[in-house]
Amino acid sequence: MPPEDSFFQQVNLNFDRAAQFTDYPPGLLEQVKICNSVCHMTFPLERDDGEIEVIHAWRAEHSHHKQPTKGGVRYSTLVNEDEVIALAALMTYKCTIVDVPFGGAKGGVQIDTKNYSTAELERITRRYTYELIQKNFIGPGIDVPAPDYGTGEREMAWIADTYKSFTPDKLEGLACVTGKPMELGGIQGRTAATGRGVYFGIREACGFSEDMKVLGLTPGLEGKSVVIQGFGNVGYHSAKFLEEGGAVIVGLADMTGAIYNPKGLGVEEVFEHRTEKDSLLDFPGATNLPSLTDILEQECDILIPAALENQITGENASRIKAKIIAEAANGPTTPEGDEILRAKGVWVIPDVYLNAGGVTISYFEWLKNLSHVRFGQLERRFEENRDRNLLKAMEDVSGQQFSKTERDRLAHGATEEDLVEAALEETMVTAYDEIRRESKALGEAADLRTAAMVLAIHKIAGSYIQLGIFP
Repeated sequence: MPPEDSFFQQVNLNFDRAAQFTDYPPGLLEQVKICNSVCHMTFPLERDDGEIEVIHAWRAEHSHHKQPTKGGVRYSTLVNEDEVIALAALMTYKCTIVDVPFGGAKGGVQIDTKNYSTAELERITRRYTYELIQKNFIGPGIDVPAPDYGTGEREMAWIADTYKSFTPDKLEGLACVTGKPMELGGIQGRTAATGRGVYFGIREACGFSEDMKVLGLTPGLEGKSVVIQGFGNVGYHSAKFLEEGGAVIVGLADMTGAIYNPKGLGVEEVFEHRTEKDSLLDFPGATNLPSLTDILEQECDILIPAALENQITGENASRIKAKIIAEAANGPTTPEGDEILRAKGVWVIPDVYLNAGGVTISYFEWLKNLSHVRFGQLERRFEENRDRNLLKAMEDVSGQQFSKTERDRLAHGATEEDLVEAALEETMVTAYDEIRRESKALGEAADLRTAAMVLAIHKIAGSYIQLGIFP
């Protein structure tokens, strides 16, 4: 990939490849592809020592074919307008592919959080929210932020509180942002959502014996070796669920270092080691690797880039040994790298599908905030009482008694977390099957990424046509 190609241009190259498999007029395709709105904000921050610093921030709303728009807010020195627009575009396609009714958006503040006190971060977040309110870039029916790199529940709580303070929208105000603490309208399962979605997507992909046979692999996760680049929230939970599903985690990497052991790494043991040593390096039995990118080239069945964009490129794609690449990060593979992987026959599960778990659960949180009823609240006790009555009837007929443990296990009403997890599983399984069918229908020229983008184009273009914007 030529260095002058921006992140957004790379996203559009994938779009253009998919668009060749459609027959929509150029104007409609341009409308689907283009970023509808972007705002660059600058505002002063008074540091704790009294010094004034100018903060740069952005919010992009890529597509208004569905509203509200939805997307995270990241705090990083790498944030710029191109990155925010590119990530907003990916969010549009991601929401569309898993049938979450949002347009795509993204926001960012150009700071290194390590250089600011908690009080300073709160002032930055609240001022950023104020700027979004003034420019009509936030609201339950307008644009709904969420956590991303460098932000979390704390920042989302500040956003929600600021929004409610400056707007008359008191009833639905909490739905202006997702990823909030449970005490402020958050939802069970949100923290693990993206990693759990990655697990469901990989598990589904590995379940097709026809596809695995082509790769020289057996169906299922059992015994498959996995390398994960990135051991933050997404990487950790992906590793945890995959290990529980029978896979063997052989390589892990984050900004503190990279380790590899072909015999396997215990995920919880590595997590505890990093917590204690503040580094992945020198984990017992593992080999230290020189850099974050070296982990990508290690022997494994499944490689999961779960860190930053542009990690697999034209320079290193030929050295990738994995048979399956599962993109848990946004844009980890450049178009040139992707072309090399296709030529090698590597099975790439694309980011626009695989890391949609977070926005799917965010959608459920948004619905919960609008309905003012937590999932399971209305039906859980009814289900438990019904099941207990059924068990009692079975005991009366059979003459045998269930133990308390058996009774509690069999008469278990679904909690909010149970329902959210089941809904996420249904979403990821259904979406993958749809992408796979589209790939088969398009023939050998279309890989999973192209098939996913073709589906997104069809759905977004269909929305514009139904709205009467295009004939």
